[in-house]
Amino acid sequence: MKHLANFFFEAGMLKRTPRTGFQFLGSGAESVAEHSFRATLIGYTLARLDGCVDVGKVLQMCLFHDIPEARTGDLNYVNKKYVQVDEKKAVDDLARTLPFGDDYRALLEEFAAAESDEARIAHDADQLEMILALKEYKDLGNRYADEWYPFSVRRLRTETARRLAETIWATDSSRWWFDDDTDWWVRGRR
Repeated sequence: MKHLANFFFEAGMLKRTPRTGFQFLGSGAESVAEHSFRATLIGYTLARLDGCVDVGKVLQMCLFHDIPEARTGDLNYVNKKYVQVDEKKAVDDLARTLPFGDDYRALLEEFAAAESDEARIAHDADQLEMILALKEYKDLGNRYADEWYPFSVRRLRTETARRLAETIWATDSSRWWFDDDTDWWVRGRR
């Protein structure tokens, strides 16, 4: 039980581990845990839309894909030009302590290889989460988001994800809650 308690504390580190790319975007902040939460929802959606993949495996990949960053930190694309991280060691060190360690290790190896349909969908969910964040910051006036968007789209592996990215980019991120023009917005009642 001690190893499981430690695992949960380790996963909690992701709430305090910042995604580092936003410093180059010039605005925005997000923890790895916040990113993983929305990426998991996106992964579920993409898997259901696909209809032929193991939805549970996609969810697990999305949920676990950034757990090693509790040990390694989040490296953005500039960092990765200069810093070598031994993510395999981080995965192996944690896996040795977990009763499901072999499953965890195999899952992250499959995700890293990105050869299965489930892994490709999980990678797309990871990128679409970034595209959503970019769109939110673009709508708030960050002019650099337009420069980052094409690179994120080029990382997408499925046609469904590419179509969704186009829709995301064309949708006002702040209008999801404002779906009608009734008197509700004047009087606070229907």
